Formats: sequence, structure tokens, C-alpha cells
Amino acid sequence: MEPAAHTVITREEIAGVEFDWFAADEQGHIAQLLAAGDDTVPQAALQSEELLEAIHVWIDTRPEHEEANAPAGGFDEHLTAPQRRGAFVYDRLPGQPGMYRLVAAPRTPLTVSGLPGHLQAYLQPLTLGVTFGAGRLFIGPDGHARALDEALD
Repeated sequence: MEPAAHTVITREEIAGVEFDWFAADEQGHIAQLLAAGDDTVPQAALQSEELLEAIHVWIDTRPEHEEANAPAGGFDEHLTAPQRRGAFVYDRLPGQPGMYRLVAAPRTPLTVSGLPGHLQAYLQPLTLGVTFGAGRLFIGPDGHARALDEALD
């Protein structure tokens, strides 16, 4: 049986539009990252529109098992659905390419090991060298990531 073809997403397609992507951290926790028009997401996040959609559906169909945990409240409250299902949620900081702020943190995080095999394989090159829960992250188009001090704005 031949492997399924994958539609590659281009940076031009995501520039200036909402684009959500997923990554794992060093502990195997999962995050949904809201790029908010920033096209500097890791190249690996663009490799398969079909697998990106599949992980969206997989997370979106998990039962909500915890209360919202958006420390800043306000606007962030409507972004907590993935967190209530176990995923960290990060939103891009306006005007700062590659910079994300923590919106919501699950109390019981989903892990890559709980995903179906094809989604685990999709996240393998999207495993970032950080621990989710950090207040701010920089994530470059090559997938290099680092946690930043909260005081840096």
C-alpha cells in the first residue's frame, strides 16, 4: 500500500491569516500555537495539511476534563478549549515574529504517547527544545525554540 500524499502548506498561504499549529515539548506535552498571521512557523508544521487537520480533529474530539485555566482572563478565556482537553495554548505576540505568550496551561497535559502513531510521527520533527508552561517562547522557522524571561516584552 502506498503512503498517502500530503499537501504541503506554503508560507504565502498562512501570511496574514489565522494559522494554528501543534508542537511537543521535551516532556512530550502537546501545545496548540496560534500564529495569528505570522508566517515564521517551523517548516515542519507546514509539511502536511492532512496531518495538521487530523491532529486538530483528534484534540477537538477529546472530552473536556478540566476547567479553563487562562491566568490573564479576558480575551484569553475564549482560547481555552484545547487547554480544557489537555493541550497548552500559546498565542503569537502582535508585531513580534516567532514570539508566543502562554494563554492557557492544562493541569493534566496530553502527551504525544497518547496520540495515534501517525500523529506521533507528525509531531516528532515538531518537538521543541523547551518545556511548555513557560510564559513566553521564541520559535523560529527552523524549529529552534527557547523560553524567554517573563520580564521581556
